[in-house]
Amino acid sequence: MDFSTQLSLLIQLSLIDGDMSDKEQDMIYGIGRSNDMPDSEIEKILHHHLRNARHELPDMSNLTEDDKILYLYNIIRLMKADKEVYLTEIRFCENIAEKLGFKKKVVGELSTKVFSDGTVNADMEYIKEIVSKYRIA
Repeated sequence: MDFSTQLSLLIQLSLIDGDMSDKEQDMIYGIGRSNDMPDSEIEKILHHHLRNARHELPDMSNLTEDDKILYLYNIIRLMKADKEVYLTEIRFCENIAEKLGFKKKVVGELSTKVFSDGTVNADMEYIKEIVSKYRIA
């Protein structure tokens, strides 16, 4: 899955409660920029989702294990970005976790360890350790 698709899923998550907060939008732009995506491309994807209905989740089986964990980490950060977590957001994250090959319970476990504040650096080795316990056999 290319990064544009990942960003599209992040945008879908941010819109699932019917509103994208400024913090969620800032985080989406930050994640896009950290992956060398120009603002114009981020804006194009964002506007596409603002105009259109949600799309089906893509096949995520071709992501590397590290990419899957990083993606799961990012969706949980985004879910918590506006300090309001809705059941629809949790379910969306759980569905993505399953598509990534993890049990849904990983979302609850990680959400207690993941901060929405981008200035707080996560210990990714610790995150990997947690996530590995939830791998679907």
